[in-house]
Amino acid sequence: MLIFTDKTMFHEISRISIRSIMTLKEINIRYKEYGSMAELPEDDRILAQEAVKATGSSYSPYSGFHVGAALRLSNGEIIRGSNQENIAYPSGLCAERTAMFYASATYPDSDITAIAIAASQNGEICRKPATPCGACRQVMAEYQTRAGKDLKIILAGTEQVMVFDKVEDILPFIFDSLK
Repeated sequence: MLIFTDKTMFHEISRISIRSIMTLKEINIRYKEYGSMAELPEDDRILAQEAVKATGSSYSPYSGFHVGAALRLSNGEIIRGSNQENIAYPSGLCAERTAMFYASATYPDSDITAIAIAASQNGEICRKPATPCGACRQVMAEYQTRAGKDLKIILAGTEQVMVFDKVEDILPFIFDSLK
């Protein structure tokens, strides 16, 4: 056992030891950013507009935060869903999962190719996009894996729109430990 009286030397030796067993890594994500929904390619703009429409069917008397989601399926269908709150929180359900579960139950042979999400408060669409919760991201990952191809995510606000090509860009460490 070595005992050092010089704390500087001890710290230097400790840092060297840590460096030899730890590797610092980075995760980089790519996404496209637009200044408005009007700038989106037509298919994406239509989907974002459908998500905005879906905010109108939100049942959110407790939060006042109305979220809408619209999905494009491989068969061409567009499915809408909205958040549904319940006084016995967390018994409600997010817009994204409402739409995805409905789509899967109604069109089990069609893959989800894209999802658009929008939110409103006080009757106005939010300037910045609302981002999906972790549970919704994981469900998106499940449907992407099930389809065997990337699922595009469009997060729409009136002054900013972000488009991600695949779920890993919003959920880098997808839970798939059971596979």
